[in-house]
Amino acid sequence: MKKICIVTGTRAEYGLLRPVINKISQEKDLELSLVATGMHLSPEFGLTYREIESDGFSIDEKVEMLLSSDTCQGMTKSTGLAIISFSEYFERKRPDVVILLGDRFEIFACATAAAMAQVPIAHLYGGDTTEGAIDEFLRHSITKMSYLHFTSNKQSAHRVIQLGESPDRVLSVGSTGVENILSMDLLSLQNLNTSLGNWLTHEYALVTFHPETMGGTSADVQLRNLLCALDNFKNMQFIFTKANADAEGRIINAMIDEYIAKNSNCIAFDSLGVLKYLSAMKYSTMVIGNSSSGLYEAPSFKIPTVNIGDRQKGRIRADSVIDCIPFSEDIISAINKCLCMDCRNTINPYEGTKPSQKIVDTIKNVLNKGDIHLKKKFWDLGVV
Repeated sequence: MKKICIVTGTRAEYGLLRPVINKISQEKDLELSLVATGMHLSPEFGLTYREIESDGFSIDEKVEMLLSSDTCQGMTKSTGLAIISFSEYFERKRPDVVILLGDRFEIFACATAAAMAQVPIAHLYGGDTTEGAIDEFLRHSITKMSYLHFTSNKQSAHRVIQLGESPDRVLSVGSTGVENILSMDLLSLQNLNTSLGNWLTHEYALVTFHPETMGGTSADVQLRNLLCALDNFKNMQFIFTKANADAEGRIINAMIDEYIAKNSNCIAFDSLGVLKYLSAMKYSTMVIGNSSSGLYEAPSFKIPTVNIGDRQKGRIRADSVIDCIPFSEDIISAINKCLCMDCRNTINPYEGTKPSQKIVDTIKNVLNKGDIHLKKKFWDLGVV
């Protein structure tokens, strides 16, 4: 049997990996080794590894690496600790391939350890661009350490090839997040409301705001502007999902807690979990903030997105996404525009056909052929 390792460090990332994990767990000739790290193991961020276990998946190993810090130095030290821990894991386990998704520092650390241990990496969603976050250069770095590439769209596939990766190892498959929407049995509005303690009474928006980690205005100023904008919509309810373990993420979460305590039309969660989060998105009036889910998943629900600031700058987007700068007046204007939008004809550029099955089938075929050559040649597009 071929041993496939999958590493996950955040709630959102696990949701995107879930269809792939499920497919591999059903393959008789593949052995799944699931590793949880980062925010999954932190009480501060909801101990979300328990969601993985409640879905029926066994966690092979828990890799502790997250420092209780809200600074760039803390992120850097956490990355170093993760590299050490994953180097030990790969030395002991020696998987045939490791599947990594995205661009966070936890995944960069794992990719570094895997690449130096000569464990082939299958990377999901390289080639995207997010100019307002350090994820931008981490993602491209992970691409260069990876052997197989599965992108969310054709434009991203072209960028991966532009980075020197051979086209025969790059496949545009679409988003597994969209696959979740199309395949999961989501909660009814009544059951969703019951799970929220019957808190919902009228129309609501789903709000997620993360810090921009590549300069720009500080997170607390941007969030303060967002909260001031929300003050103008007292007739709406707002469900907040809290920020990730990025620098200044804890500042954001503390400000959200303070705002929630003063506003009865708001509620906040460390993590809603995949099922509840997508169900909440389905019935929401709009998505507000700067989470990638506003670009990846929301268009498939035919609801609009207010995308604030530069964190997602560079990603392709549906016409249901309204971009605005992080000033209260601009956010108010974008929310009002979304309230008047008709998104029924929205086309999601990230929608693919059975992406998880294509990912698993491709990895199986490569492993069965036994022709993985980690000494890669740079695919040169030619001199201009």
